[in-house]
Amino acid sequence: MKFKGRNKVSPEFSMSSMTDIVFLLLVFFMLTSNAPNALDMILPKAKGKSTNTKNVAVSIKKNAKYFINNNKVAERNIEEELRILLAGQEKPTILLRAEEGVPIENAVLVMDIANRNHFKVILAVRPK
Repeated sequence: MKFKGRNKVSPEFSMSSMTDIVFLLLVFFMLTSNAPNALDMILPKAKGKSTNTKNVAVSIKKNAKYFINNNKVAERNIEEELRILLAGQEKPTILLRAEEGVPIENAVLVMDIANRNHFKVILAVRPK
């Protein structure tokens, strides 16, 4: 009497579980990689020298007072002053110095002006 084995192992590999995992990973990476870039800033390095010989420094105090190269400037005149000071430069650069505790809106105002006029912005920080 010949008995047939009931538990036959199929030599075929089912790809359905693998495709589910790949699909979920694809959806995850598509959702997380679509986050927009907030601000394009260049942070200063601790060592090295700047290749640009003339930087314009914009300082922002806690009381929302703006200074360009230590000269007080009204908020509405910042863009005009920066255009005059950076006219004719090959790579115009603004060194942004925001005092600790300054609302981010004040710094974004200067960055927006720089973005509209294609100025490079370097955020000045102090070492820890």
